[in-house]
Amino acid sequence: MTSNRGAALAVLATGMLMTVLDGSIVTVAMPVMQADLGFTPSGLTWVVNAYLIAFGSLLLLSGRLGDLLGRRRVLIAGTVVFVAASVLAGLAAGPQMLVAARFLQGAGSAMAGAVSLGIVVTLYPEPAGRAKAFGVFAFTGAAGASIGQVLGGVLTDLLSWHWIFLINVPIGVAALAGMRFVPADRGLGARAGADVLGAFLVTAGLMAGIAAVVQPAWRPATAAAAVLLLAGFAARQATARTPLMPLRILRSRQVAGANILQVLMIGAMFSFQILVALYMQRVLHYTALQTGLAMLPAALSIAVVSLVVSARVIARVGERVTLIIGLALLVLALGWLTRLPVDARFVPDLLPVMLLIAGGGLALPAITGLGMSGARPDDAGLASGLFNTTQQVGMALGVAALSTVAASRTAARLASGASEAAALTAGYRLAFTVGAALLLLSIAVAALVLRSPAPRPAPASAGAPPAGGQVRISTLANDTEYGGGSVV
Repeated sequence: MTSNRGAALAVLATGMLMTVLDGSIVTVAMPVMQADLGFTPSGLTWVVNAYLIAFGSLLLLSGRLGDLLGRRRVLIAGTVVFVAASVLAGLAAGPQMLVAARFLQGAGSAMAGAVSLGIVVTLYPEPAGRAKAFGVFAFTGAAGASIGQVLGGVLTDLLSWHWIFLINVPIGVAALAGMRFVPADRGLGARAGADVLGAFLVTAGLMAGIAAVVQPAWRPATAAAAVLLLAGFAARQATARTPLMPLRILRSRQVAGANILQVLMIGAMFSFQILVALYMQRVLHYTALQTGLAMLPAALSIAVVSLVVSARVIARVGERVTLIIGLALLVLALGWLTRLPVDARFVPDLLPVMLLIAGGGLALPAITGLGMSGARPDDAGLASGLFNTTQQVGMALGVAALSTVAASRTAARLASGASEAAALTAGYRLAFTVGAALLLLSIAVAALVLRSPAPRPAPASAGAPPAGGQVRISTLANDTEYGGGSVV
């Protein structure tokens, strides 16, 4: 049984590695894809946004489908969809085909990601084993982000950008070959119901909202459509027999505040990753490989702080203070970028930013603990799914908004006669300024809205997880009990 559990965990971690790689590997190849396929600057953001919209908006439905049809079935189906979509993306000959393939990749990732941690909970019911299993997942996520930056540069420079998607095929085939080690489970049955209409409304509403940000010509129509569709989603959740997101969860000040803060914070952080890569390639003329290597210190610093430092800091000063410290470091990082010169040098101008961005390794675990501490025990799975959904929405909105701000400033500077490098740098500076403002607003929300959770008595059983990890592990455990099945 132990060996089978280890093999199943390896299969699940392999699947997670594939989706994490896909999220970070794309960033360094975006300028090459833009030149090759003829993307407009605003249209290029859909390479990221199409994936994030599908992933974020389908997580809740995917978790419910796992409850109904069985988690292993949904995991296998999601992996198959992701691999097939990766082939389509790798063979894309135009912008429309690539964006459509990225949307399908996001759907596959949602199906697989929404059920993976629920399967881990059933494999490792004991606290000590579960803590180690989640440690494997945490390390896989951090390592995947780091590897993706470098691997994207290597594949793009030595082969072509097509291979950043085709590399998913052998990884996905290996994961599918190992699915026999993942225990089968019986779902509740399709008759228990899934809110398909709610999933359609929230997906279409988010797509319309992003389109309103990145396409000014469409803004009046798409903004109105977004408001109507999302209002319809809210009304549907108030009346549906099996809603994707029961509205009672938003009555918690802690849950609502943490999710609002996360949209602001993640929007700024993920936009940093995209825009810095574009700056290094389009202004400094780094190759894709040089860009990946230059961003490696950022990924490694976040990984080390989140895995080694964050739990100790949270145990000493609490989650709320830890969150504010992390946000302050992120403000310094983006503030540093507001003074970027046209001819930046890596060590004095960029390396400090890559190290200060480690504040994300403090902020992310802290905001997760704070957000989940505000949920009732019988809402733990729901809060988990909502938290992961707002994370994806924050990524999509942040990239769309800040990329549009940068493109508008660049166009204005070009029209006034500035050189391309100077115009691009001015656009990126403004975007980083807006990102820093979003993080300052996040600090205000953390200080005024969020509260430190009341101290909990220490668990009586031996081998309980240390402070800082307790909330996360118990929350994920509740995903199976309450049918959330989604990723925190």
